[in-house]
Amino acid sequence: MASTSVTILLILISAALITVVLLQPGRSAGLSGSISGGAEQLMGKQKARGVEAFLAKTTVVLAVMFFICTILLAYILQ
Repeated sequence: MASTSVTILLILISAALITVVLLQPGRSAGLSGSISGGAEQLMGKQKARGVEAFLAKTTVVLAVMFFICTILLAYILQ
């Protein structure tokens, strides 16, 4: 019973994680953007605002939940 509920929760989290990742805007700026603009994004000068920040935080939360559920399911099935 516990493995079934964790599996269903894992499927729901996986679908939500896929959706949130696909909703995020692309960061491709070509070759010049990767040379000059990549360092600025890495150092945090350009911070995401609004919806982008929400999607980034949601991605992190869902990823952590995904790993926790995966480890929990592996422990239950062992």
